[in-house]
Amino acid sequence: MSFLSEFKAFAMRGNVIDLAVAVVIGAAFSKIVSSLVDGIIMPLIGLILGGINITDKNITLGHAVIKWGLFLQSVIDFTLIAFSIFIVIKLLSALHKKEEAIPPKPSEEVVLLTQIRDLLQRK
Repeated sequence: MSFLSEFKAFAMRGNVIDLAVAVVIGAAFSKIVSSLVDGIIMPLIGLILGGINITDKNITLGHAVIKWGLFLQSVIDFTLIAFSIFIVIKLLSALHKKEEAIPPKPSEEVVLLTQIRDLLQRK
């Protein structure tokens, strides 16, 4: 098998395509959450703390600038994204459990074989 055909087989596997779609959706979701944090949550936190913009807050030590406000914003971003993913996985897990709870209907062959078995047992 050539290198190119091996790569094609790898790239066309279902898991790789699912992962690629997840990365794209995750990047878009991350932008939405960042927008929520930047535009709504951080201004509200700043308002609660006396009308200051926390994202611009930093500490200067010599020539180093420690941007603790930007770090706090990133921590809030991460927490919201992680919580959202947790909720989605929890919902999908609950839906999957409901699917497992409903037993599949037996095929026509199984029904017919069951009837034959029951008839043979009666004789």
